[in-house]
Amino acid sequence: MARTAGSHSDITGPKVRDAALTLFARHGFAAVSMRQIAREVGVQVGALYNYTPDKQTLLFDLMQSHMDALLEAFSDDPAMPPRDRLHNFVRFHIRFHHDRPDAVFIAYMELRNLTPENFTNIEALRKRYEDKLEAILRAGVSSGVFDVADTKIATLAVIAMLTGVNTWFRSGGRLSLQDVEDQYWQMVRKAVSAESPA
Repeated sequence: MARTAGSHSDITGPKVRDAALTLFARHGFAAVSMRQIAREVGVQVGALYNYTPDKQTLLFDLMQSHMDALLEAFSDDPAMPPRDRLHNFVRFHIRFHHDRPDAVFIAYMELRNLTPENFTNIEALRKRYEDKLEAILRAGVSSGVFDVADTKIATLAVIAMLTGVNTWFRSGGRLSLQDVEDQYWQMVRKAVSAESPA
């Protein structure tokens, strides 16, 4: 059915984004049509174009919103010891991404479906986030508490490891999210620590 008189973009617009997020995560961007999105929202397909010019823009907006929220939510204090800063990063990354499984899946798995310009913009946002972790690792190397040969590689490895929690962790399982955070922190700490093995 078409949009009813008096409906507003601040109501239907988020419904369009939510429907696209769910469908892209479930079926993949390439397999989802605007008609499917419209059916999920409960509007005629033509009405979607009141809220987005095309499916590519929807994908980009979802990825950009995710990265903007990630960058806004993360807080780092350079005055803190590097180990404490890294500890905070590990816990933040796991918890933030755990609460947004569909957005995380799309942000990592659908990059290939972005236009070159949109890809460049999302990559720039990803780099801003990566730079925050790399700054922590560099501070730790400079102060002698971390020992990594290449902070950029270490940054990418840590983020990949932490993001991987979303692929297997389920609430109500053997471990709580707190348990997972604790164990991942120990793995990250040992991977970058300059401490000699006991």
